[in-house]
Amino acid sequence: MAEYGHAFALVVAALVLLSILSSVLSFRLGAPLLLVFLLVGLLAGEDGPGNIHFNDAPLAYAAGSLALAVILFDSGFATPLRVYRVAAAPAITLATLGVVVTAALAGWVAHAVLPLSWTESLLLGAAISSTDAAAVFFLLRTGGIRIRERVRSILEIESGTNDPVAVFLTLTLLELAMAPQAPDRIGPMVLLHLVQQFGLGAALGLSGGWAVVRVINVFDMDTALYPLVALSATLCVFAGADLLGGSGFLAVYLAGLVAGNRPLKAKYSLRRFQAAMTWLSQILMFLTLGLFATPSQFPAAIVPALLVAAVLTFIARPLATVACLAPFRVPPRETAFVAWVGLRGAVSILLAILPLMGPTEHARLIFNTAFLVVVFSLLIQGWTVRPVARRLGLIESDTSGLVDRIDVELPGRATHELVAYRLSEKSPVLMGVRIPRWARPSLVLRQGESMRPHQAGDLKPGDTVYLFCAERHIKLLDRIYAGSPAGDERLFLGDFSLPPEITVNSVAERYGLPVPPDLSNKTLRDAFAHRLRGRAELGDRIPLGSFELIVRDISAEGDILEVGLLLDNPDAARR
Repeated sequence: MAEYGHAFALVVAALVLLSILSSVLSFRLGAPLLLVFLLVGLLAGEDGPGNIHFNDAPLAYAAGSLALAVILFDSGFATPLRVYRVAAAPAITLATLGVVVTAALAGWVAHAVLPLSWTESLLLGAAISSTDAAAVFFLLRTGGIRIRERVRSILEIESGTNDPVAVFLTLTLLELAMAPQAPDRIGPMVLLHLVQQFGLGAALGLSGGWAVVRVINVFDMDTALYPLVALSATLCVFAGADLLGGSGFLAVYLAGLVAGNRPLKAKYSLRRFQAAMTWLSQILMFLTLGLFATPSQFPAAIVPALLVAAVLTFIARPLATVACLAPFRVPPRETAFVAWVGLRGAVSILLAILPLMGPTEHARLIFNTAFLVVVFSLLIQGWTVRPVARRLGLIESDTSGLVDRIDVELPGRATHELVAYRLSEKSPVLMGVRIPRWARPSLVLRQGESMRPHQAGDLKPGDTVYLFCAERHIKLLDRIYAGSPAGDERLFLGDFSLPPEITVNSVAERYGLPVPPDLSNKTLRDAFAHRLRGRAELGDRIPLGSFELIVRDISAEGDILEVGLLLDNPDAARR
């Protein structure tokens, strides 16, 4: 028994290691990395040189579901709420109505080219109807390209929220396939499932995310334990929602969204841990699905599968995208890119396992077809995302030279981060941009040697500079050390200018802000002199409630000529 356990551990560890090492070759060739993981699983399976026989459908589905839960929690955790303000409506429309339209069109084609009933055809269409969160997030966040924010936001929100819709459609159609209902009972059954899945999933997800934040922030424990708390809570939310009849996938995504957008202890330690767990989950999920597949059965399904994949990629997805995004006036180029990046991945294969767990007549054919559709999608779409984005003019120059950020836990609510920037020849700081005192490096790394800023002298291209700063100032550092879009100008200079002779009280009264006792009745110029205890410099800042006063311009003698006011909410100026 012990030998069996050791052999199992050796095989799993070896496959994971092989997948990771294969990723190096994948990056060099530009191949879709997730396809590499899938290929390793196929080679290790019963038809490959590994000759591992694995045909346990419930175990494959359970393992894949747990891995997907971890991925979706991290997807929500890493998604700032501002992304929803940019693209929530079009993305959620695409994640709901778009999935239904895609499933219907793909099912119609499947019925025409495969010996499947209408219910089975729609079941296949539902399984391949959603874009894959793992594939999309990998391409957009770690794939080496930077897409315009609105397009990226639409794709990220869609891929994170459309899986529950696909799961709902698949489970409903599977129930109809196994136990046909009278026509007058189908509507109430679907409505009941819809309310149960999404109502319970949303409620448990939001409450679960709140609970994660409370547990982490209230209890003091070793820093290494916080990521384990988050992981355990993730799986509890997922399993609990599923057991109660809700959507576990929706629940974990919402829990991650809530937790990631709240102040949290050891937040960036959590992010590092979750990044590793997400990679591991993706590898294990694709390995498991590759092991479960039987490539010798593919020839019988390859021609109809390619027809379904072609229609899905070139007709169904584009039509659904155009129909869903048209009311929101998304530009044609952005719509075209969203339509193209409809990658199918592990979720489609995972859902195609469900028919194998019930008495569905053509279950294996449905699974093989879905598997081949995913391979087609990863090969054609996954390999061409970068050139398509470049052709459509949607790639932004990466203005962020940020290469690392580490949260620094301080007593109470004070939090700072240690951030690192690698300077390019076009970094503004090398082109004469003045550095405010709060943005000066704490350490410079040059050619492998670390040195204090006064030892390093003038900064040079290739230097890596380390700075301590508050999280809210990261974008400002981007402007100084890497260059940032013009839209960030207000963050650096404020929303508008104030004369330095007016008092802090007058500004505070105008916007309903508290007046710090030590600044009462002082002019803005005197307030900076008092707080800074010396000569002010460009970019120096004083918080005033939720607003900020900023030194916007100074004379050659160091006198403040202009003060900027940064509004927490731009609408505050009109109240």
